[in-house]
Amino acid sequence: MTRQMVMVGFLQAQNCTNLPSSWRHPESRDDSMSADYYQEIGRILESGKFHMAFFDDRLAMPDRYGNDHAHTVEYGIRCVKMDPVIVLTAMGMATDRIGLASTCSTTYYEPFDVARRFATLDLMTGGRAAWNVVTSVNDGEAHNMGKNAHLDHDFRYDRADEFMEVVLGHWDSWQEGSLLIDKNSGRFADPAKVKRLDHHGPFFKSRGPFTVPRSPQGHPVIIQAGASGRGQRFAGRWGEVIFTAARNLAGARQGYEAIRTEAAKAGRDPDQIFLCNLTTPVCGATRTEAEDKMALIEKLPLEIDALSLLSEGLNYDFATKGIDEPLTTEELQGMQGILGIRDGVLRISGKTNPSARDFVTFSGRGQTADAIVGGPKEIADQLAEMFEGRGCDGFVIAATYVPGSYADFVRHVIPELQRRDLFRRDYAGKTLRDNLGLKRPAAGAWKNQPGVAAE
Repeated sequence: MTRQMVMVGFLQAQNCTNLPSSWRHPESRDDSMSADYYQEIGRILESGKFHMAFFDDRLAMPDRYGNDHAHTVEYGIRCVKMDPVIVLTAMGMATDRIGLASTCSTTYYEPFDVARRFATLDLMTGGRAAWNVVTSVNDGEAHNMGKNAHLDHDFRYDRADEFMEVVLGHWDSWQEGSLLIDKNSGRFADPAKVKRLDHHGPFFKSRGPFTVPRSPQGHPVIIQAGASGRGQRFAGRWGEVIFTAARNLAGARQGYEAIRTEAAKAGRDPDQIFLCNLTTPVCGATRTEAEDKMALIEKLPLEIDALSLLSEGLNYDFATKGIDEPLTTEELQGMQGILGIRDGVLRISGKTNPSARDFVTFSGRGQTADAIVGGPKEIADQLAEMFEGRGCDGFVIAATYVPGSYADFVRHVIPELQRRDLFRRDYAGKTLRDNLGLKRPAAGAWKNQPGVAAE
């Protein structure tokens, strides 16, 4: 079969999309705190045969800039953050095939809780759930969850490795054939096939037995987005769908090979993971129509949007520096959170000590500079270049306003990709794994070498 793109819709359970100024767009719906808002998005994405609707999340509103939330609330910079798993459940009730993915932190939740939450979502949606594994990014999240400060970057990943072992261990607890539901004998399940985990590690203890049987797809798909060296090792060990944010084909190919190499080192089959690159398309029936749309979108962002999201993402208060004052080496090294942002600014700017303005300019945070603008052919050409050049296996489509951006992409670009045989025309099956082409994992497969990992 011809290699085809994986397509993911990038969402947030909040008042705006990943573009914080999107709520200001005159055509954005204003009822982002209603179930119908997300259900309409789900129906649009499913009509376009998207593989997943994915929800990013944070456990705090952006308040690191000036250590105050006032600007966040005033300008609507991701100030609303609802529980994405509950929102996904509402979306799942209005759709039949699209995968449903949510972020959940290994730093501020217990493994048993996360395992049960996503296993339940998986059952309730017929095997369509996915978990985006994050370690969280800043002190605001720590303070909301009863901690004094956020954990150091690499330590969070060390801890997250054990977290994954506990979650997957619980998901393995109910072996195949454990459910009997035999009314004549009165036996519900075979106790010999339901095991306690009894995990005792340096970071976690969790006994079991787990309380949720396996779903039609085995267990939820694992998503990861590690961009740093330590994050890439984590993604290579655990991730089945990997989110990337390369800005050109050369950078994308470098990251693509790095992740696949890490997967191979971990004893995994690199062809059983999919790297999807973050993309912001602004599309219309013609290039001229798309450019007119972009002219309006470019008027929406404010400088405070970028400064707020940079402070949040790097756990560093950019308000402590003048906008054009170079950051010291010590300040740069002290940044935490999403270190890929910092490293990207250093690389792209070519500056050893960039300023806050450089971070705004070169990071793309809260901005639209990286948007690809055009009609069906122009957008499809750029996606095809990245995909066929092995910079990625698909795309995470970010919206500039909702639901119009998704509707535009489905109406204009998806048919062109289908015409080129770069994207499917229908769903392959009922579960997310069916539709991604991922093997259904046997209990304990994550401990084994490739070739032993499928039933």
